[in-house]
Amino acid sequence: MSLFALIAALLLEQLQPLSSRKYLHGWLSGYVDFFQQHFNTGQHKHGKVAWLLAVLPLLVGVAALYWLLCSVHPLFAWAFNVLVLYLTMGFRQFSHYFTDIHHALRDGNLDEARVLLSRWRGVPSHELNAEEVARITIEEALIASHRNVFGVIVWFVLFSAFGLGGAAGALLYRLGQFLRKRWGDEDAAAGQDDLPFGDWVVGGFGGFARQAFYALEWLPIRMTAMTFAIVGDFEDTVYCWRTQAAGWPDSEAGILLASGAGALGVRLGMPIPQGGLPLNRPELGVGDDADADFMQSTIGLVWRSVVFWMILLLLLTLASWLG
Repeated sequence: MSLFALIAALLLEQLQPLSSRKYLHGWLSGYVDFFQQHFNTGQHKHGKVAWLLAVLPLLVGVAALYWLLCSVHPLFAWAFNVLVLYLTMGFRQFSHYFTDIHHALRDGNLDEARVLLSRWRGVPSHELNAEEVARITIEEALIASHRNVFGVIVWFVLFSAFGLGGAAGALLYRLGQFLRKRWGDEDAAAGQDDLPFGDWVVGGFGGFARQAFYALEWLPIRMTAMTFAIVGDFEDTVYCWRTQAAGWPDSEAGILLASGAGALGVRLGMPIPQGGLPLNRPELGVGDDADADFMQSTIGLVWRSVVFWMILLLLLTLASWLG
């Protein structure tokens, strides 16, 4: 049933993108801001309490509703899983930026591509040349596809496998991601937490949100990297993962970007101009410089990964039925 819920949610999101997602984001922002306002004293232990109080009741509620619907009829529970996946997962949350930038570069409209990339990242991109725009766009797409699709799938399947209702797993991952961004990244920007994401010992109110998301990301990000190796250039993927990922400021994102670069045969990372100064970034990948053609290859890599995961889930489902 998990496989069919995932397929239904992906198809539904492609056919009818969720236009009201911004309202959902606004509600969720207000929800987590309530806990931040009432618990944020700048201390790690209070951030832990706030995280647990914000996340656990929603997980229990979603799991209880799933089991209630399951007791009425399994089809209702399946439809509920599809609904939650539709709200939490999907390519259309970011693909319009990638597609528009790709078309702009194809048409030689560098200024438009810069503007679109700036909107996507929230960082000025007017200093970037065409190769740098393509490079950064590929990086953003690899991270976004993992966090909007593959990471959600992993936790959905894990919760389903343990009989906890896949919807709760999808919600846990996206809530953990949202709280890391809202609390953990805000602390880092304010100087309360100056350790890179991926370190376990972090301070400040948002420290636990960063720790929790690190734990939630550990398995999915490695599964995504392994999938890139299988559907892309296996040898280069493994080489880049082993030798380059640790050098990226965010070591977990480094695994994803290094493996994606190796699978595509493109060079990512490397210094870029920002604010009139060079922003030093280690080189990731091997092969050629990024361009619009590699952006098209990125789309192929991501969709091959999705198909691979669906086939794998199909085989596991058949094995379960036969068993």
